[in-house]
Amino acid sequence: MPNADNTYGTFNKMTKILSQLETPPRNFANVDEAKAYFLSSEALTVFDECCTELQWAVVDNQKLKYTMTFGIKDDRNTESGNDWAIQYKTRVDALNNANNFHAYAFSEEESSDHLF
Repeated sequence: MPNADNTYGTFNKMTKILSQLETPPRNFANVDEAKAYFLSSEALTVFDECCTELQWAVVDNQKLKYTMTFGIKDDRNTESGNDWAIQYKTRVDALNNANNFHAYAFSEEESSDHLF
């Protein structure tokens, strides 16, 4: 479950769509199946802990789409402002460097069609 740090608003709203590279592509019955296919459990933990708003959807039974935003921990830290986003990026980079972010290879595209 995402964090609840929205006292000072949410920032950096983005939506991404993950597509399978393998052929034939796998069909997903639900969001949890797609999340487990694309992302490691450690990556999913990062999403849950760092995102303030987060929604997932399966697209065309074969793609995983998500929209996320980040709150800030408090208004005293003006240098990092949206520090949940910074923490997300740092933790994702560490998982990528350890080859532990994703379960299977995928392509990723940004989308302006947000889920919320």
